[in-house]
Amino acid sequence: MRIKLPPKDTSCIITSFYFHHDELDFEFYGGNSLPYQLQTNVFANGVGGREQKVALWFDPTADFHDYQILWNQHHVMFSVDGIPIRVFKNNTVLGVDYPWRPMQVEATIWYADWACDVKPDLSKGPYVAEYQSFDIAGCPVDDFNPNGRELCYSPRFWWNTGNRWQLDPHQEQEFQNVRAKHISYDYCRDRARYPVVSPECQPNSSLL
Repeated sequence: MRIKLPPKDTSCIITSFYFHHDELDFEFYGGNSLPYQLQTNVFANGVGGREQKVALWFDPTADFHDYQILWNQHHVMFSVDGIPIRVFKNNTVLGVDYPWRPMQVEATIWYADWACDVKPDLSKGPYVAEYQSFDIAGCPVDDFNPNGRELCYSPRFWWNTGNRWQLDPHQEQEFQNVRAKHISYDYCRDRARYPVVSPECQPNSSLL
């Protein structure tokens, strides 16, 4: 999905693109002279709280940029303009919930007064987020087939092929660069909120 954010004072105006439900989401925060932050979150079995924020290295109001979610049985990869910004591995062997329910795609723009300290002047609306080049590759789930979900794990789908199970060396390099330079919040590092480190945040879990 290519998205261009509203070019106005949007400090409490949240533009989003997500899969629902379970849930995998992109949410944009910022505006009113505040730098734009792209927040991702992962919900599984109704539980979220896995927020990460990336300080974008470009102005998302100036032009369209490509935001992608790759989801298979091995990992979820969030990317911006082809650059991986987050990877959430399937760590069910560690007792970590992983998204498995059939999902639909949604996009919204909404007002969240809790998301900012300085409120925007709503008289300057309307606030218009632009979406284009929507493209989805997915597997329709047959709810009447007891093996419906398993059929969606077939390697005949490009997103399930072996080269999509993990990042390639070039992607890994780009991913680590984003983590080193642009991560502004990571729930895995928030000890005030999570005194006990979640299993997927352990170094050997391949999350980081």
